[in-house]
Amino acid sequence: MDKNLKKIVVIGDRVLLKPVTESNITGGGLYLPPSVKDSHAVHTGVVMKIGPGYPIPIPHEPDQFLTENSETVNYIPLQVHEGDQALYLHSAGTEIEVNHERYVIVPQNAILLVFREDFSDLENL
Repeated sequence: MDKNLKKIVVIGDRVLLKPVTESNITGGGLYLPPSVKDSHAVHTGVVMKIGPGYPIPIPHEPDQFLTENSETVNYIPLQVHEGDQALYLHSAGTEIEVNHERYVIVPQNAILLVFREDFSDLENL
């Protein structure tokens, strides 16, 4: 992972993706300019960092709903993992640039599916 990405903290249910650059030439030999490719609704990217998940407050008293004490917040973890290859909705993403590298931030619900090399965490289902 890029050492500059270590400084980035992803918040909540957000996912930082590195877009996968696809070929500009189709299987039939047609050249697609970048403006056509960028307008496609679905893109592919590699999950670089993930947020902690969906926050769930644990109330002890009614007044504690209004405080932002990190000790009273748990998270439902995200389904995606770092290193997954994700198919995501381009329209839901926000593009950023870190050290001349392009990244996209999307909420987890904009990710349609992931390709994962290691499915050992699914063996217990």
